[in-house]
Amino acid sequence: MSTLNGKNIVLGITGGIAAYKSADLTRRLIEAGADVRVVMTTAATEFVTAMTFQALSGHPVFFDNSDDTEASGMKHIELARWADAIIVAPASANTIAKLAHGRADNLLTTLCLASEAIKCFAPAMNRVMWDDLSTQSNCKRLTDKNWFQFGPASGSQACGEIGEGRMLEVSDLLSSLEHCFKSGELQGLNLVITAGPTYEAIDPVRFIGNRSSGRMGYAIADAAREAGANVTLISGPSHLSPPEVKRFVAVESADEMQQAVMSSIKSCHIYISTAAVSDYRVADVARQKIKKTEDRLSLNLTKNDDIISAVANQQVRPYVVGFAAETENVAENARQKLLRKKLDMIVANDVSESSADKPDIGFNSDYNALHIFWSSKGQLEGEQQFELARKTLLARKLITLIANRFRDNSSQHAKDTA
Repeated sequence: MSTLNGKNIVLGITGGIAAYKSADLTRRLIEAGADVRVVMTTAATEFVTAMTFQALSGHPVFFDNSDDTEASGMKHIELARWADAIIVAPASANTIAKLAHGRADNLLTTLCLASEAIKCFAPAMNRVMWDDLSTQSNCKRLTDKNWFQFGPASGSQACGEIGEGRMLEVSDLLSSLEHCFKSGELQGLNLVITAGPTYEAIDPVRFIGNRSSGRMGYAIADAAREAGANVTLISGPSHLSPPEVKRFVAVESADEMQQAVMSSIKSCHIYISTAAVSDYRVADVARQKIKKTEDRLSLNLTKNDDIISAVANQQVRPYVVGFAAETENVAENARQKLLRKKLDMIVANDVSESSADKPDIGFNSDYNALHIFWSSKGQLEGEQQFELARKTLLARKLITLIANRFRDNSSQHAKDTA
């Protein structure tokens, strides 16, 4: 499966004859499983029509001064947050210069400046423009800002000249973009990740559950796979399609999840517990459906075993990352949980109800905001916050942080035992 499957891609098109190739790029991105939104500069619309890209992508095209109600409704910040990656293809010398110097005078440059997504550009221009020292300097500025540069290629150009400056072929652009999602940060490591809710039976048709959708855990599993890890994903009930991990285990109850975790933990390097495991289960599950005969029904609940504590207390333990879904005192509750359960890292997220001044994040949302804490030798060592973003983007940022902390922890352990 392509690493672009399920990814949100913004395709930026600037003025240049190579814009005709972007139509094929749009089609190929969609064939790879990506969801594509197209943003065109005014100059781009003089080479190809917005209608072409609307037909290919199945969505309205975004461009300056658009009168389309649906297109105008998504502000540049929303589009910037929506994207997993932005690819500007073709990228003209003018747009490259704007992006290199942080100018934001149209929709495309504004959303690029406002986005934390992966950013790529594919230069396309006359060979003399490409060779100009200003263009070369601007490209270096962008790559120094962690932009990925694709090309250019060499060959015959629309102006009749031959040389470097052609936009890469679509197949090469697609391959380059796929590679951007493969960091190799966890190459060869074994990860066990739990996700989703657990359901605790009341009778054969009813259960106690929670609102977890599994989105964050599935996104982390996908990001870990892209980073080169061998991923075992243990999931409670979820309507999501599992990512293509090495091993997927479907469970229902907390007891089933515990058995799956403990049988998978022996060769695990990193354990990430995103699952919202039920704290309690019904002590005596009815064998038949309970009939509605009384005004009140009392359930006798008993405490479930704490799975993450069991993992953290293993004699030979993996690097343990927990999640703290809180509705109040989010940071303080997470810090206490980190130290009380002897975790290496904890990820706190606010799952309280949304309001007019609070965005829709947490359970059943594609977006979240995270506050991460980590410890060393039983003491709080550091923290970092990831602001509101799509869970797919947060997952990749979190995997990078976990990979860095895991390496630091391993190096320190090696020194302590030397």
